Amino acid sequence: MTGPASVAPGWYPDPQGVPGAQRWWDGSQWTAQTAQAGAEQQAAQAAPTGGGGTLFTEPVLVVNQKTKIIELTNEYAVFDQNGGQLGTVVQVGQSAVRKAVRFLSSLDQYLTHRLEIRDQAGQPRLVLTRPAKFVKSRVIVALPDGQELGQIVQQNAIGKINFSIESGGQRIGALRAENWRAWDFAITDHTDTEIARITKTWEGLARTMFTTADNYVLRIHRQLADPLLSLVVATALTVDTALKQDARGLG
Repeated sequence: MTGPASVAPGWYPDPQGVPGAQRWWDGSQWTAQTAQAGAEQQAAQAAPTGGGGTLFTEPVLVVNQKTKIIELTNEYAVFDQNGGQLGTVVQVGQSAVRKAVRFLSSLDQYLTHRLEIRDQAGQPRLVLTRPAKFVKSRVIVALPDGQELGQIVQQNAIGKINFSIESGGQRIGALRAENWRAWDFAITDHTDTEIARITKTWEGLARTMFTTADNYVLRIHRQLADPLLSLVVATALTVDTALKQDARGLG
């Protein structure tokens, strides 16, 4: 187990993904010291500090997935852990015919989808394209100028769905759906060490501002470099619109 030396020593979620477990990072490596804490203690030990107030510097992102009664275009708001809005995720490029298809049938999930991750000023920061698919899907992640950063590629179609996170033709991480219904996803790096997790709940959130019904949470365990950072953010912010809809009903 390795990690970046720039992270301060402290207790962090166990990179092996043991629920509730904490492991001591001495500033240069993971040690053998582990601890099992209660919910409040875990939050105090593992609560990340603020990260500069942007989509790519905050260690905790909250995606508000509140939907309309008839939702013809996906649009989610993204907040930091204190309720400050950082940006949006917007589906773009839908014609009137596409909206009619979405309203009248479920065929829309098999067609090409295009999403923009926009900052608080409304400027696109990442563009995601999911080409038309039949069984397995992939999502192409690019900068607004068209430069491709990588892809999120579905690995299987039965059971707990897994996605490979790739850049330059190399696997640099993965998204593992541990439980679709409970919104429990582990994001790992190329060594299979957990670097982030998507869940419905986290004790460190401002509970008066967030409820579990309409939101899900990305927690990045430690500092990441690009392209992995952008691909992790893209994966997490679009897991519902671009990925999760491919496996509705799977546990």
